[in-house]
Amino acid sequence: MPDLSAYVALISIVVGAILVIAVIWVATKMMWKVAEPNEALIISGLTRGTLDTREGMDFKIVTGKGALVLPGLQTVRPLSLTLNETELKVSCVTSQGIQVIVEGVVIYKIGDAPPFIANAARRFLGQQPKMQSQVYNVFEGHLRSIIGSMTVEEIIRERDKLASLVRSASGVEMEKLGLVVDSLQIKDLQDPTGYIQNIAKPHIALVKMEARIAEATRNREAAEKEAEAAALIADAQSVSAIRQSLAQANAERAKANAAQAGPLADATARQQVVVQETEVAKLEADREEQKLQTTVRKPADAKAYAKRTDAEGQKSADISAAEALARRTELEAQVNARRTELQAQANATAAAAAAGATRVTGEAEAAATKARGDAAASAIKAKALAEAEGIKARAEALGTNQDAVISQQLAENMPAIIAAAAEPFAHVGHLSVLNGGEGINRMIGGILTQVGDYLPTISSALKNGGQATKPPAKAPDAPGR
Repeated sequence: MPDLSAYVALISIVVGAILVIAVIWVATKMMWKVAEPNEALIISGLTRGTLDTREGMDFKIVTGKGALVLPGLQTVRPLSLTLNETELKVSCVTSQGIQVIVEGVVIYKIGDAPPFIANAARRFLGQQPKMQSQVYNVFEGHLRSIIGSMTVEEIIRERDKLASLVRSASGVEMEKLGLVVDSLQIKDLQDPTGYIQNIAKPHIALVKMEARIAEATRNREAAEKEAEAAALIADAQSVSAIRQSLAQANAERAKANAAQAGPLADATARQQVVVQETEVAKLEADREEQKLQTTVRKPADAKAYAKRTDAEGQKSADISAAEALARRTELEAQVNARRTELQAQANATAAAAAAGATRVTGEAEAAATKARGDAAASAIKAKALAEAEGIKARAEALGTNQDAVISQQLAENMPAIIAAAAEPFAHVGHLSVLNGGEGINRMIGGILTQVGDYLPTISSALKNGGQATKPPAKAPDAPGR
């Protein structure tokens, strides 16, 4: 049991110690005051003043740390060290007698040094809102005093100087109040009389003039640039329009050529066909002519030549016989005349002999003339017989191969026939053919049609052995003149 009582006693001691410690900690916690970073604790009562405080100020200033405050014996109150702001709007008169209204702001706080805190604690502890009115009054007086010694122009140009002078002048009063000015800014300067506006008017007019000049210059330069750009655009549009016109003209030309290519090709083809047909016709005519030459004309010419040769031979023989007979008769007459003459001379009958000789001579000459006439008649008869034989041979040829002979005659006279058909165009000075190849074909067809009108008449005339009568000329059906 002694062990148990000792154990209980130990526990009691521990619990008592814990309770004592807890009481001490609670009491200390209640009496220990800690200053915030932006405040100062003013402890008064059973205490001694801080070394930096003035005489007669027996209170303790605690900043940034803690202090033990005995309840009932000491009192602790906080003093804020944060920034404060006071708006200024002061009506002042410058050295020129011009009224101005100055608007500014003062940013201040209680100084961090113990003297500043002590001064502020004596004046504003528990009444810190009063600081704003106190600061306003201090700065209002100094601001009026300093502005009264400056001109409006100096105030406008030297605001920093104004703020510095005001801060310097109010420094002593602010220090007595325990305050420190962090910033003083002049925000605005109002001019009820319009003096500042009048000062600015010449400068404003100059600036406006320069602005107008600059704007006019810029407008002129812009107009020049726009004109140049418009000229370039117009040139580009003109070049583009010309190119488009050329392209369109080329396209229209190509389209027209393409549209005419078909008719021109057809006309060329038809022209070539006509040329080929003409060549074929010429070849066929040549072939027919050669055929006629071989089958009709040459045999007929051969027969006619043979008969003509026979007739000429007979003619020559008859002429020779007639001439021989005449010569013989003449010689005989001469011989007889000579013999008669000689006989007459021999008989010596001059008158009778002369008469007889005359008669004999006349008879001889008559006989010679008769012989020559008979020879000429025989030659004419032989020639007529030869021509009759030629006509008979041609007639026989016409009877046996009439078409071939007519074709030969037509082939021989074809140039004259075509010339006669083309005679209406002999006096035409200028010929314009419309419708291209079709017009040419129609004109050539008209000429060939007119030639065709000749052929039946010529053929019938040749068959009848007469002369062809020229039909009336008919103008070809030409499409143009």
